[in-house]
Amino acid sequence: MICKFVRTCALLGLVNCSSGGAASQGAERGAPAPLAVLTSISTFKSFVSAVGGTRVRVESLVPVGVSPEDYQPTPADIERLHAARLLIENGLGLEAWLARTIENARNPNLTVIVASRGLPSKAGNPHLWMDPELARGYVRAIRDALTAIDPGGRELFSQNAQAYDRRLVALDHEIAKRIATIPAPSRTMIVFHNAWQYYDDRFGLRTLGVIEPSPGQEPNPAYVASLVGLARRHHVRAVFAEPEYSPKLVQTLAQSAGIATVEDLYDDSIGTDPRVYDYDSMLRYDTSVIAKALGGR
Repeated sequence: MICKFVRTCALLGLVNCSSGGAASQGAERGAPAPLAVLTSISTFKSFVSAVGGTRVRVESLVPVGVSPEDYQPTPADIERLHAARLLIENGLGLEAWLARTIENARNPNLTVIVASRGLPSKAGNPHLWMDPELARGYVRAIRDALTAIDPGGRELFSQNAQAYDRRLVALDHEIAKRIATIPAPSRTMIVFHNAWQYYDDRFGLRTLGVIEPSPGQEPNPAYVASLVGLARRHHVRAVFAEPEYSPKLVQTLAQSAGIATVEDLYDDSIGTDPRVYDYDSMLRYDTSVIAKALGGR
């Protein structure tokens, strides 16, 4: 039995007309389905969302609050990679587990972009995005990748990338002004892992020591003792860590050196806290925490 609704649709020459109004409206307009994009870490999701807008559907493989350097991929990750069209990874060893996971996904249509490629890395340190100036390079790489896969979105991707680039330039200036409030002798940091080299180099801070020089390898007591000595000699005000790591070593070092602990910086992952929901807010929050801990404002 043909209902009056279907006959009306046929007379109007519509396609896929049904009670699912949203789907039929999209078909009428000819709007493409959003491009399925994956990022290795949640921090990069901000870049893709800003550039791709409504033409992308983006998710991150590594969950919020989890370190990408020792992440264990799941069968669900393989399924998501099999269905994705574009993957944005960092490279430089950050995602050592990812190559095998991509291989297992068996997706011949997947385009993989190594976002750090062509940018000036330092001794293989993969955390280039922590410098907003280098983050602009990530945005350009994402713009070009989206355009290559979805040429119809070229103008949108270009406009969005330009707008986000301006935001990153403003963010860079904002951070520099905040860090400048820290007294010069206090611009030193001891951190849990060396995610802060590019940030520190950009804004005039110094990474004096790293608690965990290699991901997942707990330092021996002699090494921790050497960091305590460094902290005392250089009058370091605080030792910094991130929520995804155990605070035990940080607290041990801080207590031995008689300095403060800061356990809530973000770098490899954004946070569930609304104050650190994307890249921009993450760096603003981190900068505020660092400035206050080191005697600035």
